[in-house]
Amino acid sequence: MLVPFFTTSTRFLERRKGGGGKGGSKSSGKTSSSSSSSSSSSSGKTSSGSSSSGSSGSSEVGGISAPFTAHSSTHKPTTYRFGSTTRSSSANSAGGGKPAPIPAGQMFAGRIAGGGTRTEIYGSRNYGSGYPGVSGRGVAGRGFPFYFWPVVWPLTAGAGAGVGAAAYLHSTDEYGLPSNDSRLGGPITTAAFSSNSTATTFRIVADNNTVASLIDDISSNCGYHLSGNHSTSPSPFPNDVNATDAPKPEQVVQYYRASSISLLLNGYNNTATYAPDGTPESPLPNGVDLTLMDCMNQTIGLSAPLLDAANLNFTPNIGIALLVWLLLRVGLWI
Repeated sequence: MLVPFFTTSTRFLERRKGGGGKGGSKSSGKTSSSSSSSSSSSSGKTSSGSSSSGSSGSSEVGGISAPFTAHSSTHKPTTYRFGSTTRSSSANSAGGGKPAPIPAGQMFAGRIAGGGTRTEIYGSRNYGSGYPGVSGRGVAGRGFPFYFWPVVWPLTAGAGAGVGAAAYLHSTDEYGLPSNDSRLGGPITTAAFSSNSTATTFRIVADNNTVASLIDDISSNCGYHLSGNHSTSPSPFPNDVNATDAPKPEQVVQYYRASSISLLLNGYNNTATYAPDGTPESPLPNGVDLTLMDCMNQTIGLSAPLLDAANLNFTPNIGIALLVWLLLRVGLWI
């Protein structure tokens, strides 16, 4: 299927064969929120007991930060086509480029696409965060600063879904269901990563290509903290969103890349998700492997695929346009 204003030449990537080196450093003690700052260039903090709103992001989930060294990603870049222009998406891209409006006649016409950079990738726990220069919850009517569509939460997900303060969570009428393969990178998928030291399981939710790429990087960078029972390839987003193991928005501890990637913690229940904007967030439960969480958080920030900074060209192929112009000119002389 062709994507509305872009077409991908690579779909449903799988984890690269072999590998899985062990990155980071193992912590022998507790990780304090007063530890050294994140290696990501994003700034600010999002503490586990504070309220969070707007696009101001942080590389410190729950105020946790620890020394971290990332391995360079070796995941194969993905090529997408925009009109007559091709663009590559890779974990090593810094993003950027000149934003451009989506032309008339295409889905999301008039909205702005592009311009987002690696330094702007962090959001918060609020759905709708991670949009550079944009504040407030929800994703309705927004542009695509990183080109990728935001993740969607089906209407029946979570308590009080679709009504009152929770209405901002649901935009499937705009972006389609998680299984919609028109989105850049393919349908929404998920992957799970469990700690080897505590009963902690994290999940990532994003488009298929992004999840496949991050599985590689998290396995490599954070392998020292992972149990052997973790995802090696993306899994479809469950059709039954009320299933016990289905990802839910109240489990999110961090959004990234204009809410197109989310990091979830199994067992976490952030009641602020279904409360008015500005409500203090629920603290993380006891016994969470904060070292693994910090490693995953920083890996996502450093390695989430971004499109290169080449300027986007939505215009028709210039050769075709020139041919049409010449034919018209010839017709005037006949």
